[in-house]
Amino acid sequence: MLSIQILIEVGVEVLKLHFEADMEARMVEQGLHVTFNPNGCFVEDMKNQGKLITKGERNGRMFTLDVNMPKVNSMLFTHGKGVGDIGIWHKRIGHVNLQHLKLMEKQNLIGGLPKFGTKEVMSEVCEACQLGKQARHPFPIQTTHVSFKPLEMIHSDVWTTKTESIGGCKYSVSFIDDHTRKVWVYFMKHKGEVFQHFLNFKAMVEKEKGVSIKCLRSDGRGEYFSNEFSEYLKEHVFQRKYSCSYPP
Repeated sequence: MLSIQILIEVGVEVLKLHFEADMEARMVEQGLHVTFNPNGCFVEDMKNQGKLITKGERNGRMFTLDVNMPKVNSMLFTHGKGVGDIGIWHKRIGHVNLQHLKLMEKQNLIGGLPKFGTKEVMSEVCEACQLGKQARHPFPIQTTHVSFKPLEMIHSDVWTTKTESIGGCKYSVSFIDDHTRKVWVYFMKHKGEVFQHFLNFKAMVEKEKGVSIKCLRSDGRGEYFSNEFSEYLKEHVFQRKYSCSYPP
């Protein structure tokens, strides 16, 4: 297959275009005519009575085109490879939908826009549009609570930090009242301290509220299932519920 290389100089940058035999058919469809001869390269607009768009000088086996002219710059960007691909034009014009794109072409709102068929569609789904136009359901205005009174359910979890505190604490345990959303946090040096902090928390809040804790909800990790912790909950008739480990 015949291949002709053209150098296009734009400032200090040099862009290389490779025109192959099938490219000529695309250019003819857009009304362009390119002629190569020993004197140089000539690009003519056949839709405008063969008006010379630009010409390039021959430098050995290379042809140099000056694209600094506005008309040449416009023709290069509107008459390139894949000119008739509606998917490429969809991306060039800000991911506009196909109905509006065809309307622009029909009303001649954009110069150089090729003609699209009425039933023409994109060859593949636009990934950027799928990601950028996703919708979600609105968040509820009011949150729902499992409990109706304070201390009916307590949520608890253990947290770990990479850096120890000045006092040497690397862990913390939180207790959250499901009804009031009030949070208590205790810092620990070891995970085995969870049970003792629970006893201190229970004594404090029950004396403060005048009611007893009815249910403890935690994940299924070992710090909540020590023998003394499990025996204490059974003895005091606590209801126990479980949540998933490592929740977001």
